[in-house]
Amino acid sequence: MGSWLIFFLTISSLLCLSPISHAARPTPEYSPDPIKAVNLGGWLVAEGWITPDLFDNIPVNKDLLDGTQIQVKSVTQNNYLSAQNGGGSTIIANQPSASTWETFKLWRITETTFQFRVLNWQFFGIDDNGNLVATSTSSDDSDSSHTFFIVRKDDEPNRIRIKAPNGSFLQVNSDATVTADYTENTNWGDDDPSVFIVTNVYQLKGEFQVTNGYGPNISSSVMTKHWNSFIVEDDFKFLSDNGLNAVRIPVGWWIRFDQNPPRPFVGGSLQVLDNAFSWAEKYNIKVIIDIHAMPSSQNGWEHSGTRDGLQSWGQTDDSIDQSVVVVDFLASRYANKPSLYAIELINEPLAPGVDLDSLKKYYKAGYDTVRKYSNVFVIMSNRLSISDPTELIQFASSFSGSVVDVHYYNLFSNIFEGMSVQQNIDYIYNNRASTLSSLMVSNGPLIFVGEWVDDMDVNNASKDDYQRFGSAQLDVYGRATFGWSYWTLKAAQNEWSLEWMITNGYINV
Repeated sequence: MGSWLIFFLTISSLLCLSPISHAARPTPEYSPDPIKAVNLGGWLVAEGWITPDLFDNIPVNKDLLDGTQIQVKSVTQNNYLSAQNGGGSTIIANQPSASTWETFKLWRITETTFQFRVLNWQFFGIDDNGNLVATSTSSDDSDSSHTFFIVRKDDEPNRIRIKAPNGSFLQVNSDATVTADYTENTNWGDDDPSVFIVTNVYQLKGEFQVTNGYGPNISSSVMTKHWNSFIVEDDFKFLSDNGLNAVRIPVGWWIRFDQNPPRPFVGGSLQVLDNAFSWAEKYNIKVIIDIHAMPSSQNGWEHSGTRDGLQSWGQTDDSIDQSVVVVDFLASRYANKPSLYAIELINEPLAPGVDLDSLKKYYKAGYDTVRKYSNVFVIMSNRLSISDPTELIQFASSFSGSVVDVHYYNLFSNIFEGMSVQQNIDYIYNNRASTLSSLMVSNGPLIFVGEWVDDMDVNNASKDDYQRFGSAQLDVYGRATFGWSYWTLKAAQNEWSLEWMITNGYINV
């Protein structure tokens, strides 16, 4: 996202957004009753699968958002554009089938202009001879030399032409070279070398995509409407009435720049978080602030605020320093709010992109920063894709009031494919229970199952099946010394909406 001037804006940002309190709170009891919590996912950090309407209503090219992966095939040669060796040289159209070299990630500059990024992260450009190349590893939105205009056929939108920065259209020549020298005129026929078929392979749908998708003129009003309607005060009353006593609220790193965060993010979510604390206090609900999206992305997934899936958080001291400033801002602002129960320093850092030493360095700095203002719990998320789930236990044991967060889903792995309902239940009582037990050591950190869901990779599961599977998880995860948090309160898919599951009798917490 550019040269990251963010860190140098720290002082002015903190002056503009004065904290609610800088006073440290009394030391809490570090052997609490385990909490029963729910995540407020899709609220202050957007996720398209949770709120699909938010993305479906993007007015122009909603299928071509930042990070969308596309493949482009010449209609005359019937071959795909290909970045040889993944990038670093010319783009040619010589592949009859598409794989990683033929898959490009978009940067959306405007509704109709885009930059294309290849496998090895170079950008499309035109060399001095008019050839399409991918040699530059850096770009920004104002770089016209990497910006291309996509023209779509009105009645067949997957049929496109691509206007290059030099004003001419790309065409595929008989020798498979791709040059920017075709005229404006077209009949859109299969004999036109400037016509391509575009295939949408994969889309990211996160905060970056939705705000940049709507654009600077309307994204602020769209997001404000979403924030003020998706989660409201009555939802906190619902939690209190149904046996839940805490919320885990995902926020993005850009919240500390409210009202004017770096583009394309928009301001206003900080006031909404303030409202959440007021509602939580009214209904005796504890609040966990979860820094869900990190600068430079900790896992490359849409919920991390990434533009195109590049994961680089923790690979430089700069990204760690920026993150500590976010912790400082949140801890100082909410330190004296009675509902503040914990601050989670990062969500789901993904190995091996995030190495353990960098993560520990950040955890130490983040913990010390929270302690400047408050003695609330400090949550340290386990890395994903690790072989040893205990890798943080000894480290975290040296920090008073520390919590290690683990996320458990009987999904997203081929080991769950083909399992019956009973096998999923057995996995909870055997594998999950055993892993949890290994984490809970004498004088160690508290353990938090920060995300789980009553869903499994089973077709046509009945209500009774979900009740039994949910009950098993409540039983086992209820043993976690810090407690658990369901993902999430509201979602388009019923099983992922705790509100729906409770209302319809699938779960009783």
